[in-house]
Amino acid sequence: MAKKPITSRRGRFFKLAGMTASVASQYAGQKAKKLFTGNDDEQSRSDSYSRMAEQITDTLGELKGAVMKVGQIASQTQDFLPREFSDALQKLQREAPPMPFEVIVGQIESELGKPLSELFEYLQEQPYAAASIGQVHRARLHDGRDVIVKIQYPGVDDSCDSDLKQLRLALKLGGLLKMPKESVDQLFGEIRERLKEELDYENEAHNIQQFRAFHQNDPWVIIPDSIPSHSTRRVLTLELVEGDHVSEVTAERYSQDTLNQIGHRIFTTMADQLFRFQCIHGDPHAGNFAYRPDGSVILYDFGCVKKLKPEIVEAYRKALIAALHEDYEALDRHLIDLGARVESKPAIDEAYYAMWRDILIRPFDSLAPYDFAESEIHKAVAAKTSTVFKYLDYFKPPVESIFIDRMIAGHYWMLKRLGVQAAFRSELEKYLEGAE
Repeated sequence: MAKKPITSRRGRFFKLAGMTASVASQYAGQKAKKLFTGNDDEQSRSDSYSRMAEQITDTLGELKGAVMKVGQIASQTQDFLPREFSDALQKLQREAPPMPFEVIVGQIESELGKPLSELFEYLQEQPYAAASIGQVHRARLHDGRDVIVKIQYPGVDDSCDSDLKQLRLALKLGGLLKMPKESVDQLFGEIRERLKEELDYENEAHNIQQFRAFHQNDPWVIIPDSIPSHSTRRVLTLELVEGDHVSEVTAERYSQDTLNQIGHRIFTTMADQLFRFQCIHGDPHAGNFAYRPDGSVILYDFGCVKKLKPEIVEAYRKALIAALHEDYEALDRHLIDLGARVESKPAIDEAYYAMWRDILIRPFDSLAPYDFAESEIHKAVAAKTSTVFKYLDYFKPPVESIFIDRMIAGHYWMLKRLGVQAAFRSELEKYLEGAE
């Protein structure tokens, strides 16, 4: 039986405050142990981080909402939290316990102003999907159209600001935020802005129309349309458009040629959004994509959309060109323009840039197809993480481009799970040259 949800701001505050006090106590205990023993045992510190992370993750999963969404973002943006914390947060990508059905029905009837029976021929009680700020149920309209209904959890939007403040305090008191205050301010400001947009389903309906227009000449990109008559700020009804989750893409139904075609289409979609439209789908996890054996790619969930500043896209483009051409002096300048490098610090050793360039450039380093199924870029990155500490004060999380990095990482994992074999070098160069 589902646990009764905490929907009041007061209830959420006390739940988060209890979590914060516990995390702060554990961190203080760890610091005291180090003070009295005189050594900083790495294993002990790792175990302490893991315990704190599990407690924070369990609390965020129960409360859902803004704090759970921050957890999901943090799990994909691992440059400002310890590895143990990021690892524990990964389960927020997969696990979202459903909200009781009576709560969902109450929210629908309150938002749409009619009894459920007048609104839908039926609404399935079993959730179609459960996520951080809302739950999705399959339904049918009285005119016979099959739809899905996305319902925001009660109390989530009202508690957004206080939730974020409390989570930030927990991370700070737990010694988990390894960033200057200015960077933390920028990061949480960016997350808050995206969350406020994502909590507004009318804004998402607008985003859907915008992205359908972006991709109107791409018949292989399918974006489900919204149903205005059954949508409000907290309820969004969409036409039902189904495809195969990446876990259902099997060799029996998808040839390698089809997978490679899908891979090229995923790359083109991502590159168009970044370089042509300068507006990106900011939540590229596996649950927001589906596929069909004819090579179609279905995009879901346009709550998190990031409109990019032209100067940021230009700095990103120039940084990629510099990296491809191994011009590390130029790369350093463009990373400063991007807001990723602290300008007051001296130039970075070119060997450091070369090391990362040689890892990250692998899919684009040759005109021959790259086998994403066999890719170990993520392992190579993890193996070199310790080198980051040498230049920790030279870099800062690039807040303006954080969603670009998130998009690219999400697409990498999709291409890997699909087993795509494709060469993207010539395609990338066309985008970098400004060709459409």
